[in-house]
This record gives sequence, C-alpha cells and structure tokens, in this order.
Amino acid sequence: MNAKQVFVAAVLALPCAYAAAQDYPSKTVRIIVPFAPGGSNDIVGRILAAHLSDRLGRQFVIDNRGGAGGLVGTEMVWKSAPDGYTLLVISVAFPMNSAIYKLPYDPMKAFAPVVLLGTGTNGLAVHPALPVKNVKELIALAKARPGQLQYSSAGVATFQHLSSEMFKSMARVDILHVPYKGGGPATIDLIAGQVQMSIGSLIVILPHQRNGKIRIIGTGGSKRAAVLPDVPTISESGVPGYEANNWWGVLAPAGTPDAVVRKLNSESNAVMMLPETRKRLAGEGAESLNVTPEQFTKHIAAEIIKWGKVTRDANIKAE
Repeated sequence: MNAKQVFVAAVLALPCAYAAAQDYPSKTVRIIVPFAPGGSNDIVGRILAAHLSDRLGRQFVIDNRGGAGGLVGTEMVWKSAPDGYTLLVISVAFPMNSAIYKLPYDPMKAFAPVVLLGTGTNGLAVHPALPVKNVKELIALAKARPGQLQYSSAGVATFQHLSSEMFKSMARVDILHVPYKGGGPATIDLIAGQVQMSIGSLIVILPHQRNGKIRIIGTGGSKRAAVLPDVPTISESGVPGYEANNWWGVLAPAGTPDAVVRKLNSESNAVMMLPETRKRLAGEGAESLNVTPEQFTKHIAAEIIKWGKVTRDANIKAE
C-alpha cells in the first residue's frame, strides 16, 4: 500500500472510529482490579465504576482478580480484546512490578493509558498494642528486636511493599515482610494484631484510625496530610528524605480505538472532578486529578524510572 492509499484508508476510517465512540459502550464493561476487595485500587475503582454506569447508561462492573502483587489481573487485561470492554485499574504497583519482575509484556507498549484518576500518600500504621507513640520509638523498638516485628503488604512489588522496604532501608531496621493478596486483607490482619505494622494508602487505613483500631504515627508525603495535621511526616520523624505517594489510573489493552480511549478519559475526568468525588477523596487523604492520556503515559514512564532506582538502591528482590 502506497502513501496515498494509506492516507485514503485513514480518512475513510475516521467516520467508523467516531461511530464506535458514539455507540460505546453498548454492553457491560468489566473493570479488573488486580487486588482483593478493600484496597485502594478497589475503593477508587468502585467510585469510578458507579459514576460511569450512571453517566453512560451501561454497567461498569468491578472484577477483583488478586494475586502475584497485581500481575494476575494485569495479565488478564493484557490478553483481552482491545475493544474497551475490559479495563484495568492500576496504581503505583504497576511500575513497581516492572522494577522487580521479568514481565511477559512491555509495560509501555502492552497497554493504552486511559486516565490518571488521583493520588494520595501513605501512612505508617501500628497496632494499638505496640508500645510506640511515634516513628522514632518504632525505629528504636525495631533495632532492639531485629527481625521480630512484622509488617503486612498488599503483595510483593506493591506500594505497601516497596514503600515499607524503602522505610526499612532508610531507617536501617530489620522488619519481616508478610505479603497478602491486597491492601484490604493486609489491613484486616493489622487490626487483628497478626502483624504489628503496615505502611498503606491513607484512603485504606484512615477509617480504621478514626475508629481506634489502628494508630497512624507517620505519613509519607513531603508535607503533613491535611486530614491528619497533627501526625508528622516520616521524613520529619527520623527518616529524612523519605517520601512515597500512591496513585490510581485506568489502562486498556493496546490497540483499543483511540476514540474509545478519549471518551473514557473525558468521562472519567468528569467523574473525578465531581464535588462529591473530590470531597470523598480529600476526606480520606487523596486528591482527584484531571489529565490526558498523553500526560498519563509520561507519568507511567517517569514512575518506572523512579521505582526502578528505589529497588536497586534498596536491593529489593522478588520473594
């Protein structure tokens, strides 16, 4: 096919692409959350799914497929038809996986970035029975009991895992990692006292702080969280320079029609900018965002570089 034929084919395809976007969605859309219910991906994904169902007149259904630090659900979407009817909710765990595992796909080529939904910092939470009131006391206790304290995470190569390992490396403490299939189960066992601490997204752990089931003694942002103004950052509490923030977004399989990606981006951004959405996320220590697919693509690329360096510097390996 010569250049003229390619141009003519592209022009003729435009009406079809436009029609596809206009008709989309014509059936139920499945949103894969690659972690167990109750984690931050699940919480943000369900907010999005409920509003998209209302706005677009078709059901957007959450399908939790946890396992292998998010890889099980991620691979399901990678292998799905690129038609916009199977989507993936990702977080910072997505670039973290690429830093630790040898993946069967190229994270920058296997998916079509749709939208970056929001961002939020983490919180260092301990079980109320642990005899520490702040991060400095936790570090002192961990150094007095090397290898005896345990922390829970949503799985290997997740935000909880790597932000905890970064804490261990920078604080020079030995704390045992106990991985779960999601942030929800990891938090449940912290509440039950099966582990002594967890560094998780505020959007997950903050409600349990409010009802007294856990105690947040530090946050991971560059400044104190507005919802916890009396809780110091980890950086100002004896681990200078520590900073770890989570984020959530949506991917589609590579090859998904651009018109469909644009429609999903526009509608999702509208959902995240709703006053009720912004208020809910802000109340749980997170912030709604409004970005283009191109901006999201650049964000993922930068995060892959950032967390690749973190894993190398901390010598973090797949377990």
